[in-house]
Parts: sequence; C-alpha cells; structure tokens
Amino acid sequence: MTGCDGNERCVSDSVVVEATPAEIFAILASPEGHARIDGSGTVQRAKGDVEKLTMGTKFGMNMRFGIPYSISNVVVEYEEDRRIAWRHMGRHRWRYELEPISDTETLVTESFDWSTALVPKAIEKAGYPAKNLKSITATLDRLKKLLEP
Repeated sequence: MTGCDGNERCVSDSVVVEATPAEIFAILASPEGHARIDGSGTVQRAKGDVEKLTMGTKFGMNMRFGIPYSISNVVVEYEEDRRIAWRHMGRHRWRYELEPISDTETLVTESFDWSTALVPKAIEKAGYPAKNLKSITATLDRLKKLLEP
C-alpha cells in the first residue's frame, strides 16, 4: 500500500526528503519526534516513557485543540524503516510510508485513513479530511526541513 491507493476515505501527500529511510523512521518511531514535525499545531509532546514505537506499542500524546487534552494511540502497522501507522479510540489511522529513491533520498508519504473509523461520516461532516490534508502537507514540510542541511 502506498498513500491511499484508491481508498476514497483517505487523504495523503508525499515529499522527497534528502535522508535515508532509517534516519526518517527514527523520528517517526519516536513519540517525541511527533511534536517536532507536527504541522497541525495540535501535538504538544509525548506522554509517558515510550522511546521507540513498534507493532502493538501503546503510547500517549499531550494535545491541544483549543483546550489541552491527552490521547492514547496504538501502533497497528509496522515495518521497520518502511511503514508505521497508529490509531486512537476513533480508529482512524495516521500512516507514514517510506520508499528509498536513491542512497540519499526517500519518498515519504503520510496518510490520514478514516476508512477504519468508528463513525467515518462524522469525520467527513466535520471537514477533517480537508483540514488533515493541509496539516499533512505542513508536517511533511517540517520533516524535510528538520532533516535536510
């Protein structure tokens, strides 16, 4: 799977980053890395002491969307240096996929997939797909700026 692959309840964007998949994955597999690259402005910091995400890892994040709150997530897709996805109680997924282009460049695709959500129509009605696509683009830009010289 890359990006949304025809999934109508999914939005994604991609960027080429001058870094290896391992360098990029180290940020994505670290809850602390999420706040460093978040383009939505909602992810504040990791909650708890999880250092590295792997399949099935449960981790918390302190968030802010008008008011502060915390959210619990679980890793539901994992392939070292290639793909990672997590979901929270709403069951929609945030996914990153890494595809090496050369020894020094990687195509990074981030997706918001609400096809697995408990109430997908509520997500659509609230306008989250468009809002999240804008945040995905901003997140990928921040990731690129963080890793490139």
